[in-house]
Amino acid sequence: MLSEDTLYLPVAELAKKIQARQISPVELAESYLARLERLGPKLNAVAAVTRERAREEARAAEREIAAGYYRGPLHGIPYGAKDLLATRGIPTTWGAPPYRNQVFDYDATVIERLSTAGAVLIAKLAMVELAGSGGYRFASASATGPGLNPWNTGTWSGGSSSGSGAATAAALVAFSIGSETWGSILTPASFCGVTGLRPTYGRISRYGAMAVSWTMDKLGPMCRSADDCGLVLAALAGHDPSDPSTLPGNFHYQPFPGDLRNTRIGVVAEDFAANGEPEVERAYAAALEVLRGLGAELAPAPLPAFPYAPVAETVISAEASAFFEELIKTGKVQELVDVAQQAGIEAGTQVKAVDYLKAMRVRALMQAEFAKLFERFHVLVAPSLLFVASPIEADLNTVFKGSSGIGAAGNLLGLPAVSVPCGFGKNNLPAGLSIVGKPLDEAAVLRVARAYQQATDWHTRRPPI
Repeated sequence: MLSEDTLYLPVAELAKKIQARQISPVELAESYLARLERLGPKLNAVAAVTRERAREEARAAEREIAAGYYRGPLHGIPYGAKDLLATRGIPTTWGAPPYRNQVFDYDATVIERLSTAGAVLIAKLAMVELAGSGGYRFASASATGPGLNPWNTGTWSGGSSSGSGAATAAALVAFSIGSETWGSILTPASFCGVTGLRPTYGRISRYGAMAVSWTMDKLGPMCRSADDCGLVLAALAGHDPSDPSTLPGNFHYQPFPGDLRNTRIGVVAEDFAANGEPEVERAYAAALEVLRGLGAELAPAPLPAFPYAPVAETVISAEASAFFEELIKTGKVQELVDVAQQAGIEAGTQVKAVDYLKAMRVRALMQAEFAKLFERFHVLVAPSLLFVASPIEADLNTVFKGSSGIGAAGNLLGLPAVSVPCGFGKNNLPAGLSIVGKPLDEAAVLRVARAYQQATDWHTRRPPI
């Protein structure tokens, strides 16, 4: 078996070793499988280990590379996919008891594209049931139990991509795929100390993915570096005829030099005194100084005054209840683990059409105002969250009360963002820095994230598990 040091290498480094035949794809897959099976259950991070498929794909990668056919930087790299992505012949449970036996006869487009790139699927990763479509109060809202944080298993790994965050942080996989409607990539990335990319809405196909909100859902990578996120995005981006919402044009990742001269960064102020933790505030302030030291021009960026959270809640509630209409009608909604989730999905059917349409009109006004903001700045920065991972038993309605406005705004407007580790808060738990860009400008977001990671080592720290 390969060493833990090897399993913690970023994808970019693993790819070099595979291409040079210093590491065998089969040996790499077997090493991750062994670690996944040993530690995955301790973190409630795994919905299913896909051993047979992993071994078949790893052997195929090894044969191709030996024959001189190298597909690129994901060839032979083991990964895990959030369990809302369809995988042919493998259960896709959406993290929820009513769907425990659900099996599709096709792969989601994301899975197909990773297979084309030569990546090796080794696990379906745990998630909050139905990706939190109806809202939920406790971390235990999952068929696999509460997601446990590898930095401290008494704390939450974050939702709804709980397994993706924990598995990436604990090196159970080389990278993972998560989904975000309102914080479900950036939150576990921040809590678990990994790098999570939420791409522009429509950048990555959602065909074969469970829907929460047709107009807000995004799929994206969770990795150990910004470089890795860029490599995965390059393999996934592009139009898909099966998903009419996908945008034309591919994404080509180009690692940029490490300085940020002539980069204008808007700094989003947050009310740490009312809603945050002083340790996270200090980590955020230190991160801003690093960016300034790299040559960036920093200036305050007040967010346009809009009711971001209420608008997001209206859109998600209406769209989620429409998707789960059959679950409601059959009464199987009562099988969900979290009582608040049950009530929330049913309550969405009561959203009035006039309220939904008003939310959409306000959303259009938000887009216009943010376009003006991005005339002044290349990117915005904010703390990913104002606090570190919450205790497993915490009431999440209390924990997330007053959380960052840029999270709701960024998701409503489909803006790309990345959360990178930026230090530690209380109890030595990770804190995250979010970098947000204008639509289709993942390049700017990743350039700033990469520069920050070249100047710091927070993303290289390992949890004690």
